[in-house]
This record gives sequence, C-alpha cells and structure tokens, in this order.
Amino acid sequence: MKAKAILLNVVFGFVGSLIAMGGLYVALRSGSEMKPQLPQINDRVSAQSVMQSAAPTDFTEAASLAVSSVVHIKTTFKQQSSGYDNFFNPFYDFFNMQPQFGQQYPVVGTGSGVVVSSDGYIVTNNHVVQNAQEIVITLDDKREFVGSIVGTDPSTDLALVKIEASDLPYLVFGNSDEVKVGEWVLAVGNPFNLTGTVTAGIISAKARNINILGGGSTVESFLQTDAAVNPGNSGGALVNTRGQLIGINAAIASNTGSYSGYSFAIPSNIARKVVNDLMQFGRVQRAYLGADVAEVDAETARKYGFSDVKGVLVTSVNQSGAAFDAGIDAGDVILSIDELEVNSSSRMLEIIAEHRPGDKVKIQIKRNGKLMLKTVEFQNRKGETHLLSGDDKQMVSLLGATFEEPTTDEMARLRLKNGLKIVELSDGALKSAGIKEGFIVTTIDGNTINSLSDIEAALNGKSGGVLMEGVYPNGMKAYYGFGL
Repeated sequence: MKAKAILLNVVFGFVGSLIAMGGLYVALRSGSEMKPQLPQINDRVSAQSVMQSAAPTDFTEAASLAVSSVVHIKTTFKQQSSGYDNFFNPFYDFFNMQPQFGQQYPVVGTGSGVVVSSDGYIVTNNHVVQNAQEIVITLDDKREFVGSIVGTDPSTDLALVKIEASDLPYLVFGNSDEVKVGEWVLAVGNPFNLTGTVTAGIISAKARNINILGGGSTVESFLQTDAAVNPGNSGGALVNTRGQLIGINAAIASNTGSYSGYSFAIPSNIARKVVNDLMQFGRVQRAYLGADVAEVDAETARKYGFSDVKGVLVTSVNQSGAAFDAGIDAGDVILSIDELEVNSSSRMLEIIAEHRPGDKVKIQIKRNGKLMLKTVEFQNRKGETHLLSGDDKQMVSLLGATFEEPTTDEMARLRLKNGLKIVELSDGALKSAGIKEGFIVTTIDGNTINSLSDIEAALNGKSGGVLMEGVYPNGMKAYYGFGL
C-alpha cells in the first residue's frame, strides 16, 4: 500500500563501471598539428551528430501532463494479521505495524493513481485499494473526493476507481509494445506522501517476471526501469517523453524497502484492457490459451536439438483447450503471436492478457524444424469462446463471499479434484476469519465442495463452529474455523 516495495529473496549484484559520456576534446591551438580525437564510429556519422545525440532531453511537457493527471490515494481499512498475510502478501512490511497474531487493527495506507478519463475513472494498483473501507482521492489541484471501487483484478494487480467529477485532466494510453529498451521515461507519483514527484530514468528491460503475484493465472510481464520509485508511488504513472501513459508503477526490487536502482511497471496495454473490461463488464474478460510452456534456453535447445534459442516450448496442452483445438502440440515451439515475437513465458502471457475470449490470433510455431502458422481462438476460464457475464459469479450473503469455479489450469496446477474459488469478499464470516480472496474452498466440515449448492447444503441449519479447508493460489493449504 504505501507503495509496494518488494523485498525479493534474490540479491541483485551490482558491477561497477565508469562510463565517460559525451566529451569531444579538440585542440584549437593555432599552428598545431594535433587533430580532433573523434570516437571510432561509422564514418558517415559526424562528430556534430554525436554531440547532438548526447544533448539532454526536455521532460517538462511530459512532466506537466503527468503531474496534473496523477492523484494521491489514501485508504483506510482493517487488516487482520495471519500466517497467510505474512507469507503471501509482499507489501506487508510497508504498513510498519506488527500487531499480535489474530489482532484486527486499523491501517491507513497511501498510494497513487492515474486519471484515465475526464469523468473520473482512475486506474491504480489492486494492493493500493484492496479491502479498503474508505478511499479518499486528492487531485493535483488539492480537491478531495471519496472514491468507489469499480472493479479489481488481483491477477494483474490492477484496480479501477471512480470519483464523481468532470472535466478532469487525464493521460492517454500509449502502446507499451512499442516501448524500447533504453528509452527515456518518467515515473510520477507520491513517494512518502511527497505529492506530484517526478523522477526520470530509462527502460532497463521488458517482460520481466519477478514472481510477486503468486503464480498460477497471474500475469507478470513488467517494464523494468531505473526511475526512482519508493513507497507511495504504487499505482502512479510511467510515461514516455510525449506524455503518454506506458505503464502503472507497481513494485521495486530492494533489500531495504526503499529504492535501490530497479522499479517495475505494469505495461499500459494490459492496463488499458483491464480498465476497458471493468468499465464495460464489471469484470476482467481473461483469455486462455490452454497450454503450459517453458523457457527455451541453451540447455533446452541442446536437449531437444533446436537449431537456435528462440521462442517458448509447449510442454503440455489441455484437451479441448484453445491450443489443442488449433492443432498445437506438446513439443512445439511458439515463436510469435500476431507477429509479436515471443521469447519468454512472461511475454507470451502479456500478449494473451491483452485479448478477450473469442479473439482470434495467428501463432507461429516451429515443429520438427518446420515453421507453421496456427489460428487460435482464445477461450474463457470455462473452456468456451464467449464473454462471461457478472452472473457467472455467485454470492453467498451469509459468508460475505462471491464464488466462481477455478479454471482448469488452476485445478491442474494445484492438483485439485474439486473446489470453489473466492473471488470477492465483503463483510461477513469469512472476512472476519481472515480468509483472503483467491482461496479455493475444497471442504466444509468434511463435506466436498464442488458448487454453490454444496456450500449451501454444508451450512444448511448449521449453527456454532464451522471448519473450512482449502488452498491458496501459491499452493499454501489453510484451515479456518468460524462461527455461525
């Protein structure tokens, strides 16, 4: 919440190097035979053009656009300390509170958001507003509004908030697929409550997976930058020099909780798609390929006799899934999707996350050294090609939870034969017990759970203590007891 910094288990090693930037030193002494020491570059590139390329970039216009469109978000909520909180929530340490186990306590968190429409729609991180009881939005002009959550998407760590306002300045989405490594970018947000802070850096890498969202059906394909981002920047804007929104700042890599040189943003193409889905349907229309893949590295290439180290290897295909229906088999190597090169599983998931069920794409594969082009029609979590309506989620008011069926991918990965997934929580018995969204309920008092009717049957006429068993998306099994 106060801008998530992720304390990664990986220690980032730094190799110091000194780089001399610019600087053509030319002796102008009259009568001297000394010649200018020009860099060893292509003869067609003049010294003048080299000096011009090293000239500073003007960030003022982009900064002005972004600052006026980035908001400060303050949330108040109750956080219940539990083993799952500490084990799974990578943002826990930023609350700076260590209550007794099981104790409920009020938490005030701060973050950032980006206005994406003149009528008050604001995109931010899911972890900034998750479980919030109150959301206060402060605009750049100091006006305050109470915000309401339109929808959330934990699998991408995005959320859409709405305020009742009009004629607001907003940022236009750029195309994150066109972002280049080495491109100048600005990060805009509210680190440590320092509102309207702008920092500059470059794109350091693309399609970066730092394993912070729990795996499974989550999508991690971050833009990595060296623009300074700290607690409070979460949900803020990453913009290019034209002032276009190319990412939503989401995380930092740090061993201290503060900026250490790397920050990560959710690509704008994913954010745009999630925002549009939440505005139109109230839920994210997730597309599924129905295949598991693995990275192709030098060792994999040698093992399978590949001529080059490109693409991602299909390791398994779900029967009747989109990949299966299109004729993609285990052992195939996916090289591109709609002519967008795929060289990592995170990049593949990013491209798929930009689509909806029913969308058709051209996937180029290599099979036994031969190139093939397959037409794939993406499916929804039920293995169908149509969009899902809000009716596909079912609410149990007594428990304060909304359930839906886990995807076949989730069931296979977690080795489950049955279960029902909690996708939303409101005030009720489950939230009070410390259960979190994403929990897959497998049994209640020993009764197998496969459907909403199974839950109703297990609780029918029940009073007193209830024991609920299940598993979280990261594979952690949990048991909860609560009273009715």
